[in-house]
This record gives sequence, C-alpha cells and structure tokens, in this order.
Amino acid sequence: MSETALRDRVCAVGASLFRRGLTFGSTGNISVRLPDGGWLMTPTNASLGELDPARLTKLDADGHVVAGDKPTKEAFLHRVMYAKRADARAVVHLHSTHSVAVSCLHGIDPHDCLPPLTAYYVMRVGRLPLVPYYPPGDESLARAVEALAGDHHAVLLSNHGPVVAGSSLDNAMYATEELEETARIFLLLGDRATRPLTPAQVEDLRTRLKLA
Repeated sequence: MSETALRDRVCAVGASLFRRGLTFGSTGNISVRLPDGGWLMTPTNASLGELDPARLTKLDADGHVVAGDKPTKEAFLHRVMYAKRADARAVVHLHSTHSVAVSCLHGIDPHDCLPPLTAYYVMRVGRLPLVPYYPPGDESLARAVEALAGDHHAVLLSNHGPVVAGSSLDNAMYATEELEETARIFLLLGDRATRPLTPAQVEDLRTRLKLA
C-alpha cells in the first residue's frame, strides 16, 4: 500500500473508532509502519474523528520526526512495539471506556487481565498483561511496555487503556475492538459465576490456529 493510501486508511480507521465511541476528545493514537521502517502516526491534540491525512506525523525508524505535525507524547508506546515485534505493521492505543474500567479494577491478574470468555478473544488478543501505572509520557512506561512487547502484541496500561499491535492496521483495529467488547462483557457479568473457555479449549485453539 502506498504512503498516500496508508495516510487515508489511518484517517478512515480513526473516524470509524470515533463514531463508534471507542475514542473521544483528542485521546488515543494510531500508527502504521512504512516500507522503509519508519512510521506514520496521528499527531498530538488531534481528534481521531477529524484527522487530516497531510498532517499525520511521519517518523523515521528511530522515532525521529521527519515531517508533519508534532507527535503525541505517547509515541514511545508505538516505538517499543515496533522495536520488539518484527511482525507489527500497525499499533492502536485507545482510552476506550470498558478496557480502562478493567484496568482500574483491584485484584485483577496482572499476567492476564481478562478471562478467555470467547474463542475470538483468544484468537485476536490472547493473553493480556497489565502494565503498572506511570504518568502519560513517562519514559518508565516505555520500558515497562518494552519488557512485555516481545511476548504480547496487546497490553493493558493501568488506569489508562490498551496498546495493541497487529500485522496490519485492520488487524490491530479488530483486536482492539475484540478487547474492548470482552472487557464490556466481563463487566456486565460482574460477580456472576462465569464459564470461560477451559485451559484445554484455549490450548486447542492455539494449536489449531498456530497462535503464539
């Protein structure tokens, strides 16, 4: 896909996420990797619902800005995902309501925040570790995400939201949506007894679909 087409696609995905209430105000950011190893990213203080393709931030492979508007202070979340995941072609970070709500819960498993309630959650998200809280823009947050990114394409930032990498922008978006919907189901179920997939059923899915 050409750079022009990628710019248009980032804007289309941003508008779709915004229209469906998965992001709001100027929160959230999206990036796509370019063939030369650099990446395009939504700029700081921009609504994902009103992106301008010509004003997207363009960064080189080392994360230095080469064109476009000023990048978000959360650009390092994308940088460490790309650095640790050779298969990553896009990263989506949102402050989506239900995922953030789960990230604020006391007592959730920091190694796997959500139970495998559906096969599609296992297929698109897998295991979801919780990253400890750091202020937005703090480089300690970058190091914490970096420590997990090699083994997980999706992480949940405490009191903040999800960061999800994908083999394409569409796949990153689909996984983010699946995470948000599973978080919503989890919260709807509340304290009721649930019947998640068993470890054997999860392992069978991983084997069938060759999931990491």
